Amino acid sequence: MFMNTPGNINKDANSKTKYGDHNNRLAKMSLAALGIVFGDISTSPIYAIRECFHGEYGIAPTHGNITGVLSLMFWSLVMIVCVKYLIFVFCADNSGEGGVLALTALIRGETSQSSQGRPGLGIVAFGLFAACLLYGDGMITPAISVLSAVEGIGIVTPIFESYVIPLTIFLLCALFLIQRQGTAIVGGLFGPVILIWLCCLAITGVLQILQAPQILEAVYPWHAVQFLIVNKLHGFMVLGAVFLVVTGTEALYADMGHFGTRPIRLTWFAVVFPSLILNYFGQGALLLGRPEVAPHPFYAMVPSWAMWPTVLLATLSTIIASQAVISGAFSLTHQAIQLGYLPRLKVQHTSGVQIGQIYVAPVNWMLMVCTIALVIGFQSSSKLAAAYGVAVTSTMLITTTLFFVVARKRWQWPLFWAASLVGIFFLIDVPFFFS
Repeated sequence: MFMNTPGNINKDANSKTKYGDHNNRLAKMSLAALGIVFGDISTSPIYAIRECFHGEYGIAPTHGNITGVLSLMFWSLVMIVCVKYLIFVFCADNSGEGGVLALTALIRGETSQSSQGRPGLGIVAFGLFAACLLYGDGMITPAISVLSAVEGIGIVTPIFESYVIPLTIFLLCALFLIQRQGTAIVGGLFGPVILIWLCCLAITGVLQILQAPQILEAVYPWHAVQFLIVNKLHGFMVLGAVFLVVTGTEALYADMGHFGTRPIRLTWFAVVFPSLILNYFGQGALLLGRPEVAPHPFYAMVPSWAMWPTVLLATLSTIIASQAVISGAFSLTHQAIQLGYLPRLKVQHTSGVQIGQIYVAPVNWMLMVCTIALVIGFQSSSKLAAAYGVAVTSTMLITTTLFFVVARKRWQWPLFWAASLVGIFFLIDVPFFFS
């Protein structure tokens, strides 16, 4: 019979302490990941449904169109975020770092060991081009996010209309100035805000779904297929608005080094994904009964007494949305320096626990200047939307291509399996790119 000796008791106590410390650290990192990694994708409900039914190529909010659009959104999130990135692409890390340069480094390492180094140069150049696109995303996303937030305040309170550009520049300066505090501190500040935001998304969505539970039938993929068949070219054009639900996905991969894969995956599946789905379906349920609210379905779900708090929370969340690409740009720069693609810059490590949490001052100030220049030059968020879509969809296409090369050359996958999986990803990425 086992006896609880003092030594055994101490071992049990130590193991419990270590287990508790591990869980506490995981919880803190997951909360920080909410603020750093998921801000961009978490604010898409503000405008994604609206653009599908009220944008430049908006379609009539009929029952078939509503369920079709929601089905497209649901399966886009499942296939692109859950399957492509979090299950497969996240496995392709370079010493814990993610992003297109991590894929490029894996390919370069493989080709350098073979006698056929020349063909790999084109793939490496392809990866570097995607890295440039990600830098562009890092400039455009803060400009669009903050500018659209301030524009929203201007709509609610017209007195702010003449101050939209100056206030946007002020907020951008504050956002970039706080970066030197480090990812952990910034995430600690932003994480609770995004958590509250996601809880509000889930609650407002559930309340609407309870009024029209038939909207849940949109989870069946044949509604998406029927939507595209019935609406033909118009339905294809709406894909450009549907894509808004997955903007920020590439930043998840680029920010892998800041937190690791486990906190990002855990936070997505436990909090972010359910909240987003509930809100999108809630907006769809609202449109079934009130199609006239298509210009602003998100705010139409909010009671009048909660409108101002929601607008302020949405504004703050939208500003935070740009954090993912800023942190991604730091990781991208660090990898480029290590690979010899950029000159040596001072990289500050801001955490004693997670090696990937870094700050690169020259990149921070470069992004700030370029972002402010975009705001001054374009003057409105809608004028930046096309460049934003091209940058994100192009990066996703290149990521899919590089992943195929890694699967074949690095992991030695059989051609049939690698081509089949990547072919499915291309069937999703290519239509989004052209739309």
